[in-house]
Amino acid sequence: MTDLAQRITALFAEGASADRPESREAFFALQRALDAGDVRAAEPDSSTLSGWRVNAWVKQGILLGFRFGDVVDQSADHGRWPFFDKDTMTLKKPAPSEGIRIVPGGSTIRGGAYVARSVVCMPPMYVNIGAYIGEGTLIDSHALVGSCAQIGARVHLSAAAQIGGVIEPVGALPVIIEDDVLVGGNTGIYEGAVVKRRAVIAAGTILTGSTPVYDLVHGVIIKPEPGQPLVIPEGAVVVPGARAVTVGAGKKWGLSLATPVIVKYRDDKTDTRTELESWIR
Repeated sequence: MTDLAQRITALFAEGASADRPESREAFFALQRALDAGDVRAAEPDSSTLSGWRVNAWVKQGILLGFRFGDVVDQSADHGRWPFFDKDTMTLKKPAPSEGIRIVPGGSTIRGGAYVARSVVCMPPMYVNIGAYIGEGTLIDSHALVGSCAQIGARVHLSAAAQIGGVIEPVGALPVIIEDDVLVGGNTGIYEGAVVKRRAVIAAGTILTGSTPVYDLVHGVIIKPEPGQPLVIPEGAVVVPGARAVTVGAGKKWGLSLATPVIVKYRDDKTDTRTELESWIR
């Protein structure tokens, strides 16, 4: 994909003055590559602290699609369900042979998102452009996978889980959820946070790029390093917690702030409880 990356980088640098037909052609080539999983917005890289690196040119290509797309009528049900979007932002239409279950009920996957075999999509859910969904993953009702987010294999995104997306800045790492992670209901993971494999994020937990996480097991506070994302360790079990406000009127009033807490690391007992999801696949 070196040639396509170079084309996109050059066109993006030209801004609004870039050749329109060429920009659209480059975008659609990128969209096909993303659909097939041949290209990813971010990919594993053991040389980085997070274990991942960004492919900024992929985001640049997606931005070309927005910049040089025309707003058109994309209404459904013979126009009775109105939608209007850029003509470059097409919808993914998997064939039955691809082995993806999209249960009826109002789900949408944008073109340029990779969805592997045996993924289950419960209605209504949404997967945005540039996202990557590994095999055997379950995306439950009202769950969102934002633009360029990377979801591993055999992940369970529970009902109303929100996985944030990022296109700009192009060098920013998207949210990464590695293999065999359980993300609980009403959980929000944003701003390029990285959740390592086999972690369990309990219902209602909020993780952002600047969230401190209190590890009770090891007695440390996990914070993002300068220029690096928040990284939840492998196998960590993270639950919503609270910490006391010790300054100003907060101390007087007995206030506390919400904070994620690692209460344990995944063991056989945890695995027994979480493996029940496999029965619905």
